[in-house]
Amino acid sequence: MGSSLSVYLLDVAATRALVGSRDEQLLEVVRDRFGDDLARDDDWFRSEIEDGAPTAYEALRAVVHGGPFSDDKQYAFQYGYAYQRLCSLTGSFLANSSFTPHRGDWLSVVDEGLTALGITAVSVAAFEYGDLPAPLPGSYPPGCGEWTHEQCLRALEQFEATKAKGGTPPPLDPEVVEAVMQCLGWLRHAESRPGFGVIGFKF
Repeated sequence: MGSSLSVYLLDVAATRALVGSRDEQLLEVVRDRFGDDLARDDDWFRSEIEDGAPTAYEALRAVVHGGPFSDDKQYAFQYGYAYQRLCSLTGSFLANSSFTPHRGDWLSVVDEGLTALGITAVSVAAFEYGDLPAPLPGSYPPGCGEWTHEQCLRALEQFEATKAKGGTPPPLDPEVVEAVMQCLGWLRHAESRPGFGVIGFKF
């Protein structure tokens, strides 16, 4: 069993602003739309909840209200899952077949492929090592990272500059090429929507 990514196209600043927004209507929408998922997660993490972890809805409410958060860091994962649920509600899911599932250091391997094509403004490994928006406590899993709209535009500029130079493309494994092309697809989706970027989660 390997790791996976969930990647979303959304307005990064607006999504971050949901944290601490105290938007009760948003909470109601999530509870109505994801009620079965919330119950399923509570069943999956039943032993942790019995030991003191927040339920899925309690974690979601804490994220939207900016706290309070559990003092026990071993339960911080619930807030990461809650933020991912908000992203899934407000964003568009991006195809990520090159990354789900994956094993080992695959994200770093793809980053090397991006770098070989001159793209350094974004990193898929950032989806593992980035931070959740403050004041959410850090957790892993899930890992979380983001590409801002500006980073996406810069990455595409870097790619176009590399193409303009011509020459022989660097030798890359076909699977890496496929993954890089998928990343470029995400970037182009973001390019066409002012303020939109990519938020990714590694599980």
